[in-house]
Amino acid sequence: MLKIFRSDLHIHTCLSPCADLEMTPSAIIKTAIEKGIDIIAITDHNSAENVIAARKAAERTTLTVLAGMEITSSEEAHILAFFDDIGSIIKMEDIVCENLQPGENDEKLFGEQIVVNEKDEVLDFNKRLLIGATSLSAQKIVNTIHSLGGLAIASHVDRDAFSILSQLGFIPDDLEFDALEMSPNTERGKADLLFSGYKSFSWITSSDAHWLKDIGRRTTSFIMNEPTLEEIKLTFKSIDGRRVEWG
Repeated sequence: MLKIFRSDLHIHTCLSPCADLEMTPSAIIKTAIEKGIDIIAITDHNSAENVIAARKAAERTTLTVLAGMEITSSEEAHILAFFDDIGSIIKMEDIVCENLQPGENDEKLFGEQIVVNEKDEVLDFNKRLLIGATSLSAQKIVNTIHSLGGLAIASHVDRDAFSILSQLGFIPDDLEFDALEMSPNTERGKADLLFSGYKSFSWITSSDAHWLKDIGRRTTSFIMNEPTLEEIKLTFKSIDGRRVEWG
């Protein structure tokens, strides 16, 4: 039986240097539940080190946490990667790590990159340059995500920077995104006008939250059987009545 699952699939934790330090996994889980969200994804920049903590914090709750990451391509386009299982996101993270720019994070310039557990206890400070681009092309990133069984979504395509459209000017035919994401800055009607040439893709919208108050400011409703990545894949293809709604 099809149900409605309200989802926010773009949330940064305190691991992302641009996120507020209050964005701990446990605080994110608590806030998402308070706002009536059913599915979230943890999508830190070029790392997934706080995903396990978020999943542990969500245990014994009704909230589903997808394992995610926001990867920056060599073209400086942001791409969201989603996986069901921890093993796949770790493999993706290893590939991303091998292709990060050399150098250490400048905490005074970019912010701290904090790895925590489900109790908000600090485990480590990631010193890599997570805010930078990788040496992986957008094509390579999408293909690698798919080879590991994940979903690849183009981040905030309506933004003037760090989107596939701002960086390339178009979406190549062989770049097989599973969906496109609109930022909270663009309402559905405006998106329909501005991006009518990309109706062949499914569209979602997300908060891209870097502060607790922004979690759930924009959500996507998935009408599907259960809150799993496989169901989302079927929903993007509109299989057996499944559909995506927002706006």
